[in-house]
Amino acid sequence: EEKKSALEAGPDINAAFNPKKSELSLEERYRLCASVGEEILSEDRLMELLKKKDNFICYDGFEPSGRMHIAQGLLKAINVNKLTSAGGIFIFWVADWFALLNKKMDGDLAKIQDLGKYFIEIWKAAGMNLENVKFLWASEEINKRADEYWSMVMDISTKNTLKRILRCTQIMGRDDGYELSASQIFYP
Repeated sequence: EEKKSALEAGPDINAAFNPKKSELSLEERYRLCASVGEEILSEDRLMELLKKKDNFICYDGFEPSGRMHIAQGLLKAINVNKLTSAGGIFIFWVADWFALLNKKMDGDLAKIQDLGKYFIEIWKAAGMNLENVKFLWASEEINKRADEYWSMVMDISTKNTLKRILRCTQIMGRDDGYELSASQIFYP
């Protein structure tokens, strides 16, 4: 019997995904969207978007890499609910392969994917409404379009110097003195 991957095991995390239009007024939708951010670069553009589209796309991503903190748990659930109530379709990118590249969970992809599913369960327990929420796993999405992904990796790698790429490793919380593995150079 063939062993299932961590993603194939268990219930479908996107089972509740069934996008709905918002029943709120344009002003209420605008107010909810505006309440999520610190500032709005163009209030007119946000209002125009909400007028034109019943549903709009929101993106966020996370690297399953350890314990969830309050802002990542409760505040994320609150803000996602605000945006989806306003008509947003929220796409979460689960950066499982990037957690692997960054040596999270001892570099064990199955553990990383289990942790990603655990995060989703925490958000459900915190009250996140998943009707307008979809989770995409980096490992699955990259494999679906491997030719596009690797062409882009090759393009980036030939157009940038190693020094430039190493400067990008700061997003991983690494400073200049940290000894990087080759996988961590691919991360940015």
